[in-house]
Amino acid sequence: MLERINNLGYAVESVEAASDFYRVSFGVEPGASETVEEQGIVARMFRVGDSMIELIEPTHPDSPVGRFLAKRGEGFHHVAFEVGDIEATLAELKKHGVELVDSEPKVGARGALTAFLHPKGAFGVLTELVELPDRGR
Repeated sequence: MLERINNLGYAVESVEAASDFYRVSFGVEPGASETVEEQGIVARMFRVGDSMIELIEPTHPDSPVGRFLAKRGEGFHHVAFEVGDIEATLAELKKHGVELVDSEPKVGARGALTAFLHPKGAFGVLTELVELPDRGR
């Protein structure tokens, strides 16, 4: 069901400041910023091997990431696993009683379909499922 780690998400106050840190400190070149209105974030990715790091900045304080930052501060936010068929994966998880944040996929960064599992049902880790847009659906 899980094909690979797609990304690790880090909640940050400023995508620009965090991008500068990774650029200067590690020599990586983050991609372009993308605003995802439905999720209330500005996202920017950079590749590390076969996976990516996603820097996420809230567009407003009452967004999920804005509330996360207010409660916990900057840092690790979620792990995202790539799946081949997000709807089938969600159906299977529902069948097994896994608590979901999103029962239906939403469009996320890079046009991918995404859905989150509640941390309570995933050993305290906010878990995102990602189906890439080029999967031929």
